[in-house]
Amino acid sequence: MDKQSRSAAELRYIGKEDREYPGILRQYERMPAGLYVKGSLPDPGRRSVAVVGARNCSGYGRTQALQFSEALAREGVQIISGLAYGIDTYAHQGALKGGGATFAVLGCGVDVCYPKENYLLYEEILKKEGGILSEYEPGTPPLSWHFPIRNRIISALADLILVVEARKKSGSLITAEYALEQGKNIFAVPGRVGDACSAGCNALIAQGAGIAWSPEVLLEELFSGWQSGKEAESEKAAETEDGRTAALSPEEKKIYSCLESAEQPLESISRESGLEIRKTAAALTNLCMNGFAVCRVPGYYCRAEDWE
Repeated sequence: MDKQSRSAAELRYIGKEDREYPGILRQYERMPAGLYVKGSLPDPGRRSVAVVGARNCSGYGRTQALQFSEALAREGVQIISGLAYGIDTYAHQGALKGGGATFAVLGCGVDVCYPKENYLLYEEILKKEGGILSEYEPGTPPLSWHFPIRNRIISALADLILVVEARKKSGSLITAEYALEQGKNIFAVPGRVGDACSAGCNALIAQGAGIAWSPEVLLEELFSGWQSGKEAESEKAAETEDGRTAALSPEEKKIYSCLESAEQPLESISRESGLEIRKTAAALTNLCMNGFAVCRVPGYYCRAEDWE
């Protein structure tokens, strides 16, 4: 069954040995042996940004979290946060307003909405094809020491971390520390000198974090590297092309260059290739019929040679 068609109310456990376990988490140490999930997991074929910040945020921070998350979501970027009061709440709301998917990593069981005042937001995340994730068993209460630990998952799931507001000592800076260990880029929204809520962000910028003065700065960071990486892969594929692939149509060659050893959903291949779903599906059908691709699970494809 396609993950997007599952009931939002379904609660399941995904272990590291499962194909659905996020591949990006496998790259780092100290990741959980499994995740409890309601709804969906982030799509590995799309860019993701973790938006974090102060619980007791200012009006300025609330506005920035909403505007940044909405603008990123409108460009197809997934928003990762923690469903906490303050910046987390407005990050999720901004993503939903932008028509995007957003994912909350909790410091309690996925069946426990914390804070309880965010229950309607919790439900809306699930309705809009997002997800609620946790390493803690269902029913686990929101213990204070769980939250700093869960922050390593928030940063690991993202391609980039945006700190909107943070005091000198805060959970958001713990997330930034995890991000540095994981080799992630960190951006911070600058604030007024002397403003306690912005002291942590200004300190991050002084230490070399990127200055998030507009959503376009983040989009350029996210997609310039993404595009150049895809172009490099295409060039490499063209250099190694043999007589077997030379007979493929231009669209089939483009789709073939996007296929990997791990199975990918049709939607991700379509986004990566830039082709419509209909054209992508038709090209994949031909590739499968001619021995270039394999579809072992409905809606998922990989290169045929990887199954030989």
